[in-house]
Amino acid sequence: MAEGGEAAEEEAAAAAVVQIRLGERCFPVGRRQLREQSDYFGALFRSGMREAAAEVQELRGGLRARGLELVLDFIRTSRLAGLEREGEGEGEALEALVEAACYLQVTPLLRRLPAEVALPNCLQLHQLAQVYGLAELQAACVAFMAARFHAVLRRPEARRLLPGALRQQLRERRAGGAAALLALGPFAGAGPQEGGAPGSMRRYDEAAGRWLPLPGRPPPELANVRGYGAAVLDNYLFLVGGHRLGSQEISAAHCYNPCLNEWSAVASMNQKRSNFKLLAVSGKLYAIGGQFLSNVECYSPEHDWWNFAASLPTPLAEFSACECQGKIYVMGGYTTRDRNLNILQYCPSSDNWTTFESCDIHIRKQQMLSVEETIYIVGGCIHELGSNKKSSQNEDMLTVQSYNTATREWLYLKENMSKSGLNLTCTLHNDGIYILTRDVSLSTSLEHRVFLKYNIFSDSWESVRHFPTFGQNMLVCSMYLPNLM
Repeated sequence: MAEGGEAAEEEAAAAAVVQIRLGERCFPVGRRQLREQSDYFGALFRSGMREAAAEVQELRGGLRARGLELVLDFIRTSRLAGLEREGEGEGEALEALVEAACYLQVTPLLRRLPAEVALPNCLQLHQLAQVYGLAELQAACVAFMAARFHAVLRRPEARRLLPGALRQQLRERRAGGAAALLALGPFAGAGPQEGGAPGSMRRYDEAAGRWLPLPGRPPPELANVRGYGAAVLDNYLFLVGGHRLGSQEISAAHCYNPCLNEWSAVASMNQKRSNFKLLAVSGKLYAIGGQFLSNVECYSPEHDWWNFAASLPTPLAEFSACECQGKIYVMGGYTTRDRNLNILQYCPSSDNWTTFESCDIHIRKQQMLSVEETIYIVGGCIHELGSNKKSSQNEDMLTVQSYNTATREWLYLKENMSKSGLNLTCTLHNDGIYILTRDVSLSTSLEHRVFLKYNIFSDSWESVRHFPTFGQNMLVCSMYLPNLM
C-alpha cells in the first residue's frame, strides 16, 4: 500500500498544474514539465521553501508576457510553434523569447536556438547572444553569417546591427583555413564520374599533387560564354558579362559561394561588355572598359546594384588592369588611334582617373597581379621603344615583369621561350603566380596546355604536374574552400 501511495502521489504531482502569474495575466503549465525544463523553477521546487508548494507562482523582473507565453509553449510542446506560426523570427517577440528563456533558465530552449538561426534573425540573435552571454548561440550566428556574408549585408537591419568590427570578423572567418587553387571550365577528356561536363570545377590537392572534382557546377547560363570578367571578392567568385558564341555581349552576373557550394545570380551590369577587367577593390567590384569602351561600373554587394563610376580617359582595347594598395592601375593596349603608353591610376575614394606615369614600354594582352606595392605583368606582347629593344620581344613567349608603384621601377624578371604568353589565365596563390598557358611547338602546330608556377621570391619556374587535360576558356583562381577540403 505504501508503494502504491507513493506512486499515486507522483502521478498527482505530474498532473498538477501551476499558474504562472505575470502582471494581470496567468499562464497554466504542468509542474513536472516546469521542473524538468526550467532550472529556475527546478531549483525552487526542490528547495523545500513554502513558496515552492504554491499553486500560483508570481514572476517579477520586467519580463514581457509575449516572451513568457512563447517559453511556456516550448516547455509544453518542445517546439517554437508560436514564432513559426506568426512569422516572428525577428523583432520584439524574438527578443522577449530570449529574455524570458534566460530569466527562467530554460536550458533546452537555449540549446535549441543555434539550430534556429536563419537569415531574417541572425543579426538580432547575435546581438541577443552578446547581451545574455550565450557563447554557443553567438558562435552559431557568426558561422551562419560568415557563410552568407553578402546576403547578411543586404538585410535592412544590417546598418544598425552589423558594426564594422563584426563585418571584419565575418570577412576573416570566410578566409579561414588554407587557400586552394580552383579551376573552372570545360575539362577535355573528363568522364561523367568526375563531373567533366562543360562548366565543371576542380580544386588542386597540393599534398597529393592532383586535381579533384568539386561537387558544384556553374549554372547553364554560363555555358559557352567567352570574354567574361572574373574576380574574387570576400571569398566569392564573380563571373560577369562576356559574350556567347555567335551572339551579342551580355551583362549578366553570377557568383559562387564556396562556403555553401552554391551559385547564384546577382544584379546585371548596366552596360553589356566583354573583354574587360573585373577587379575587387575595397569591398566592391569594378568593371573597367571593354572592347573600345571607356565607361566603368561599380558593384556594391551591400545593395546588389551597379552604378557608373568615372570613365577611363579614353576607350582602350587589349589592355589589362589590377588593384594595388587600394587603387586601380591600367596599362597597355590601344586607344582608338594609337598605342597606350600611359599608366592610368584610379582612386575609388575620389572617383578620379589620373595619368600615373608615361613609359617607353608598350604591352598588350597581358595579365596583371599585385603584391604590396609591386605589380607583376604576366605574358602579353611586349614592345620596348628605343635602341635597347630585345630582338625576341615581339615573339609569342611567356614573360614576367614587375613594376614598383612606389619607386616606379621596371624589372624584367623571367622568360620562358617555349611557353605562350597569350590567352593565358593566372592567379596569385601563396608564394607564387600560377599560370595556365600552352606549350608552343615550333615543329608542329599542336598546342598543349601546361600549368606553371612562377615563384615571386626565387624568380624561378616550376612545372605543376599531374593535372587533367584542360579544355578551352579556362579560369584559374585562388579561394578558401572551408567545407570542401
